Amino acid sequence: MVQIVERVQAHYESSEVPFGKTYEWHPAYVAIECECGQKVILGATTITTCRWCSADLSAFVHGLQEREASLPNKLTHPWFYDSKERTQQHQSDEEAYPEGSPWRYNDITGASNEE
Repeated sequence: MVQIVERVQAHYESSEVPFGKTYEWHPAYVAIECECGQKVILGATTITTCRWCSADLSAFVHGLQEREASLPNKLTHPWFYDSKERTQQHQSDEEAYPEGSPWRYNDITGASNEE
């Protein structure tokens, strides 16, 4: 009998950087214990059989694919929903990195061609 050990929903993890925020995608996966006793980690794009005993695990993969297809927009595009946080972060960065700071973002579109 196949048993689910762990289930993780697809999500973005965000990291604050000076004058910005980065987003890293983590796809959904499910960790199961196969009938043969081996732990198998399945994602939406992985193979559908156990590599040790060749058991058919396609139902788990199909379930992941269905869940990923119906993820809410706020989960798949978090940058559309954090404008208030980005504004606050921008203000604190402006205070932390004054004009002339090497960490300050300088708009390259306004630079001269002296370099």
